[in-house]
Amino acid sequence: MTRQRKAVALISGGLDSLLAAKVIQQQGIHVEGINFFTGFCVEGHTHAIRQKDRSRVKRNNALWVAEQLGIKLHIVDIVEEYKDIVLNPKHGYGANLNPCLDCKIFMVKKAHEWIAEHGFDFIITGEVVGQRPMSQRKDTMPVVARESGAEDRLVRPLSGRNLPATLPEREGWISRDQLYGFNGRSRKPQMALAEQFGLEDYAQPAGGCCFLTDAQYAVKLADLWQARGEKQYEMDDIMLLKVGRHLRPRPHFKVIISREEGEGNFLQGYRKQYVSLLTTSHAGPLALLDGSVDADDIALAARLVARFSQGKQAERVELTVTALDGSQQQLSVKPLTAEEIPQEWYI
Repeated sequence: MTRQRKAVALISGGLDSLLAAKVIQQQGIHVEGINFFTGFCVEGHTHAIRQKDRSRVKRNNALWVAEQLGIKLHIVDIVEEYKDIVLNPKHGYGANLNPCLDCKIFMVKKAHEWIAEHGFDFIITGEVVGQRPMSQRKDTMPVVARESGAEDRLVRPLSGRNLPATLPEREGWISRDQLYGFNGRSRKPQMALAEQFGLEDYAQPAGGCCFLTDAQYAVKLADLWQARGEKQYEMDDIMLLKVGRHLRPRPHFKVIISREEGEGNFLQGYRKQYVSLLTTSHAGPLALLDGSVDADDIALAARLVARFSQGKQAERVELTVTALDGSQQQLSVKPLTAEEIPQEWYI
């Protein structure tokens, strides 16, 4: 008897990967999912932190997609390996600091290694010709297949009819007639197919959780690299760039100021790693100082933090400064005025 063929689907948690896996699953293929954790896509993270977002549904969309499909999901931590993709992308960045083409090649390569180790036959992605300006073009799709090593074991079910036949099609494992010919940036065909499959609840069709595509986040990351004099980052850097108001009063340090209670609670977890400031005479934010600071820097940061407290109109605001060794000192400062905070301080 002919053995059942097996495929692994790259599951991002979005609609496209859900549909692509479903299309192949319906052809009798055993499908399992794989999700690569880079650190830059922590779904629900900021929603869970900020009080104003507490009512929003918080879920890992990749896990949710796997549940809808009834498949096993393998979550693979690639945080350390992925650094070289972010720092030195062979094909460059997109509009921000998103190395989309290198990212896709890397993930398909990892998936190709995975199927070889686990006895699977081919790889599924939710890519659509013309949907992404960098990684999903007619001329870059072959680059992904070639440089990843997956070659014709890479199947894109949503655009399969627009692309050369793959090994699974030629071998008769799947039918080309049951693939689709979607192209362009419109998501209406995917939404119609979702309706056809009876799928009503899914992540925003045009969504994406990678913070590297976000312009504000990219500016903060670029500022971090410039301030440190090297393109490096750790997991804590990734997380902190997503939270708070970031200002750089002087080139060698920046101030991360919580914008509300939820962010303040989150920043509390970093008080042993950074010098911190907390207003005590008036309700106000918790702030962290990132960089090497002296007494003059701390005094300036304290005046800045006081500006964002409820004592911004007061003559003096008192703050507690906690050093890295846990020792504390009290400061009484005059809050900066709005005019004393140049726009260029804001990152």
